[in-house]
Amino acid sequence: MKCTKCGRDAVYYAKYEGKFYCHKHFNEMVESKVKQTVRKYALIKRGDRIAVGVSGGKDSVVLLHILYKLSQKFPFEIVAITIDEGIEGYRPESVEIAKRNAEKLGIEHRIYSFKEYIGFSLDETVSIMGSFEKRERVGACSYCGVWRRWLINYAAQDVEADKLAVGHNLDDEVQMFLMNIMRGDVARLGRTGPYYEVIHEGLVPRIKPLREVPEKEIVLYAILNNIEVDFSECPYAIEAFRAEIRDWVNEMEEKHPGTKYQILRSYDKMFPLLAKTYAHRDLNRCKICGQPTTGEICKACNFRLQVQQRQRKKSNFKMD
Repeated sequence: MKCTKCGRDAVYYAKYEGKFYCHKHFNEMVESKVKQTVRKYALIKRGDRIAVGVSGGKDSVVLLHILYKLSQKFPFEIVAITIDEGIEGYRPESVEIAKRNAEKLGIEHRIYSFKEYIGFSLDETVSIMGSFEKRERVGACSYCGVWRRWLINYAAQDVEADKLAVGHNLDDEVQMFLMNIMRGDVARLGRTGPYYEVIHEGLVPRIKPLREVPEKEIVLYAILNNIEVDFSECPYAIEAFRAEIRDWVNEMEEKHPGTKYQILRSYDKMFPLLAKTYAHRDLNRCKICGQPTTGEICKACNFRLQVQQRQRKKSNFKMD
């Protein structure tokens, strides 16, 4: 097959628009989507300091590379931040990949670990929160999700970032939208839309420049451009509901090309009303850490207190 634009050998067929792309024009197409998203929602302003959450995975690393390209033409600062959850056999390698990519691009890179800032690695947390008798393991994603959000916001503040860029792609956005609709959590949709709002001075606004790029295009972009990424999956990542949504959406996309974009467009049309209705909530400062929260103590600190309490109980149980 030949590139629709230039006639060279094609490396990719975008079924949703019926076009073939060579390597050069594929790169331009992906990068153009990011530029258009940034421009459309005014995500980045001249002189901004953008913290990029870089896990070492495909989405975050590709985001780092594309934003670096943009920064060469439109001046803004980039600092990469990596959250080390403390997952043996998985996170050490991905952290090194994130570090090598930042070094290659000459970008400042900071690493923040659960162990240092929370007090427990994720592995330690899962071990501690298992029951005494059955050695059952709890859902690690519950702790990880809350602590990651807390720590990445702390990190973005620590590096004095104006905004925090995260690597959510088209597939992520569509899955998130449908999951929240099916769970009846419409309020959450009013806080995670296409553009950022300053909700509280203690929350660094998040932007999602990759939200209109399909996951498979991000994978191919990394491969074609020899970008080192970690394709392995977190050993704790078991979310059956999201997997079912993902499989259904992919099936619909195969049968009806463009389905993912149509779902995203529907969400974007609904977002202004959802944001007006649900986004603005009165936030307090957590009495323990000072981060914004709807209650007296934030969920991250609540979880930390739970783990500390369980750890003490286990120690007493062993002594008895």
